Amino acid sequence: MIESIKAQFADHAATIETINKCLTDTISDAIVMIEDSLSSGQKLLIMGNGGSAADAQHFAAEIIGRFKMERRALPAIALTTDSSALTAIGNDYGFESVFSRQVEGLAAPGDVVFGISTSGNSPNVFAALAKGRESGCRTISLLGKDGGSIKDVSDISIIVPSHDTPRIQEGHITIIHIICDLLEKRLFKV
Repeated sequence: MIESIKAQFADHAATIETINKCLTDTISDAIVMIEDSLSSGQKLLIMGNGGSAADAQHFAAEIIGRFKMERRALPAIALTTDSSALTAIGNDYGFESVFSRQVEGLAAPGDVVFGISTSGNSPNVFAALAKGRESGCRTISLLGKDGGSIKDVSDISIIVPSHDTPRIQEGHITIIHIICDLLEKRLFKV
């Protein structure tokens, strides 16, 4: 069992090292896009399914609350949290519309619509990013595997180069924490 645990840590470290080597420029571009939007009074709309829904909520909480520093709140909404909206939209329009309908109602031109999908093929995340683009929003996706279809509706796609869902999710939360940390430092000049 000890060797299996060590192998898990080695796989995790290898994934993080690959992200460090391959994705730092893309992550930097995403930070600048979000910074530009937030500093212009716009907001961040975030969504995903399952574990990615939890990551969306975590991300929004760090942005609207705080990550490391005392500062004013920043506008971020996790589109995964309103059970009445999710169930009404899902019932009336289908599950593929649960996020795009919220983007249609809540997004304004210049906002950032941020989709998270380990497979890159979540139809409801794809639809929301497409609706965001149609609404004049900027779009960022945090993906895995080969980026799937979602990379095609994203201005910036951060694709964790792995086919192992746990490693992709670990990469996603690390990237989210990096984004939160650097947004605070850049927006509040620390």
